[in-house]
Amino acid sequence: MDFLLSVIGFAVDLGNVWRFPYICYQNGGGAFLIPYTLMAVFGGVPLFYMELALGQFHRTGAIPIWKRICPIFKGIGFAICIIGLYVSFYYNTIIAWALYYFYSSLSGSLPWASCDNPWNTPHCTNYFGGSNVTWTNFSRSPAEEFYTRKVLELQKSGGLYNIGGIHWELLLCLFLIFTIVYFSLWKGVKTSGKVVWVTATLPYVVLLILLVRGATLPGAWRGVVFYLRPDWGKLLSTAVWVDAAAQIFFSLGPGFGVLLALASYNHFHNNCYRDALVTSTVNCLTSFLSGFVIFTVLGYMAEMRDVEVEDVARDKGPSLLFITYPEAIANMVGSTFFAIIFFLMMITLGLDSTFGGLEAVITAVMDEYPQVLAGRRELFVLGLITVCFLGSLSTLTYGGAYVVKLLEEFGAGCSILAVVLLETIAVSWFYGIQRFSHDVKAMLGFTPGLFWKVCWVAVSPALLAFIVVSSLLDQPPLTLFDYQYPEWSILVGYLIGASSFICIPFYMVYKLVWTPGSLKQKQNLVLLGSILSALVLTIILMAVCVYKPVRRR
Repeated sequence: MDFLLSVIGFAVDLGNVWRFPYICYQNGGGAFLIPYTLMAVFGGVPLFYMELALGQFHRTGAIPIWKRICPIFKGIGFAICIIGLYVSFYYNTIIAWALYYFYSSLSGSLPWASCDNPWNTPHCTNYFGGSNVTWTNFSRSPAEEFYTRKVLELQKSGGLYNIGGIHWELLLCLFLIFTIVYFSLWKGVKTSGKVVWVTATLPYVVLLILLVRGATLPGAWRGVVFYLRPDWGKLLSTAVWVDAAAQIFFSLGPGFGVLLALASYNHFHNNCYRDALVTSTVNCLTSFLSGFVIFTVLGYMAEMRDVEVEDVARDKGPSLLFITYPEAIANMVGSTFFAIIFFLMMITLGLDSTFGGLEAVITAVMDEYPQVLAGRRELFVLGLITVCFLGSLSTLTYGGAYVVKLLEEFGAGCSILAVVLLETIAVSWFYGIQRFSHDVKAMLGFTPGLFWKVCWVAVSPALLAFIVVSSLLDQPPLTLFDYQYPEWSILVGYLIGASSFICIPFYMVYKLVWTPGSLKQKQNLVLLGSILSALVLTIILMAVCVYKPVRRR
């Protein structure tokens, strides 16, 4: 149960609450469930199962595991660790925002409920303040101004050219978050496995409370209808299928090394096949449930404003959780209680995902260098947490939200999908699907069926390649609120993404140079390394080459 809750806690994160509902209604409502289910069955779940089986059989982390599978691909392990660091630089800052909201909720009246605060501007307009409210293009809600002017203080920043100083209140919140993370991870899964009994289960209690409350609000049915109303014509759009595949892969989380790390602590004969099916099902159902929680409230807001649901459902990403939903909570009966439990849910959702992400890095590095780090886990974890905290400082500045967006887009975007693609190819094609099936049989007592083998060898790699190419060829302009990211920042983003992925061809070259033997003995490795290095460089060059034409369009 420790393991199962840890995996569920990692897979079910903030993205299930904010990303899936938005993606669903944007891509055809109920019709979107068809491509989402197909991508889960043929792509996400097979890779989830593969990683759990790999970690449980080889019982080691993301770096040293490649010594036993295909040594030339060891760079994948280093790439995974770098991506894990990038994610920790911005993801914990989002949790710190939630902690700031949680603290702000501990008052008689919520600070984002009115326009009578020092940070408000003349443009602040309270929708719920009366019937004669006039809304213009310059109007801003109290919740939006609290988020942008009080929590983030974006008005003190000039964009990425001048991100300003550090917001000390957010610094304290982040320090507290990392303190919790450290004392949850310092003893390993013995401590984190107990903490997730709270952090992985509490969100479901809160979701059910919020669902019941949302369903009793006037206009809730409008939101549900908008959420699920099928638009069958959307299924003819390639973008819908790309969004479905990307959502399921990022939601289940293969490729981050977390599943490898957590499964490596399992008993050898643990039924990881059952765990994969249970966890994947819970993850997808949680996303679906979250949509009802969000859209019942959006329907209520539309009813109160006397507008269409689509007019209040424009926010996406963190804005949905920090502007739209808090605004609705502020105008409910018992607003303080619902605000406290909502942001407590967000904190716990974020924490157990952070536990998994950092445990993947810890396990990978400690298993790779046992002669140096054996018996020094507490010190190593302290050093890693310190690096993550220092790396997060730029996200705590007045322009930190711009940095968060940049890292979110490029730190773990196409790079993690490409890593999963190469990981799948390495296991299925080079390690061998038959050998991998024998490993599974040794653990579980039965061989994976034909469906799983076909998915591992052909279907899942094809879906991943489809997503990577589509993502590179269709990069929309990067914006946050009214801020348009400058071109140089996009190039910086590509460099961030390439900095992790480049470990793979670099390690291939290193392995080819230092492997003992004559050139003739190494010719197969040389050929393999040349082909895959060329593939990697082609993808990177493609990304850079398509950048300017896409931006101009």
